Amino acid sequence: MKNLIKDLEKYLEYSFNDQKILRQSLIHKSYNNKDNNEKLEFLGDRVLGLIIAKKLIEIYPLEDEGIIDKKFANLVNKKTCLLIAKKINIKKYMFLGLSYKSPKSSTDKIIADCLEALIGAIYTDGGIKNAEKLVLKLWKKNLEDSTFTLIDPKSKLQEYSLKEYKILPKYTFQKKTGPQHKPTFNTIVQIPNSKKISGQGASKKSAQQNAANKLLHSLKIL
Repeated sequence: MKNLIKDLEKYLEYSFNDQKILRQSLIHKSYNNKDNNEKLEFLGDRVLGLIIAKKLIEIYPLEDEGIIDKKFANLVNKKTCLLIAKKINIKKYMFLGLSYKSPKSSTDKIIADCLEALIGAIYTDGGIKNAEKLVLKLWKKNLEDSTFTLIDPKSKLQEYSLKEYKILPKYTFQKKTGPQHKPTFNTIVQIPNSKKISGQGASKKSAQQNAANKLLHSLKIL
């Protein structure tokens, strides 16, 4: 098992100062009901969320919060964690009870949880910078692909308006407020048979996206 642990550290490009923390992150409660990875998984889930949220804001500084929130949910859900955990074959390193050692046993959730526990362990042992380095390495492709995962609200509203009324949504720029270095743009959008909805953003484009998103919600399309 020691050689396997060393292989895992090599893949992660991180050497633990305290090997006990790494070992605990790999222990499922079926193996040890008292000393297992549940608390580290709880912590790792929050650390993962913080790192991904911060990175998404860096990648999409002008994007509407609603879109970022959906991208975030796609990146941190159990399905994504499972795919990444399987990619690094994390089950090979885990301490499991006999009922989970069979290749046919359903271990998807505990494999995904173990990856989060591993993130929590690295955070505990080496701080946020080391945890961030690992997460951005493992989630690199998923973050790149997040550009294409969703139809933005403006496009979705346009599709709906054209389908229902054969006309494009009408956007009307209202005003620009705030300091010159950090302005806020206000825009109104309307389609036939809808109220006028106001949106705000750091640019005219993001204000339009925000307004479209609000209108879609008011129409119960999202």
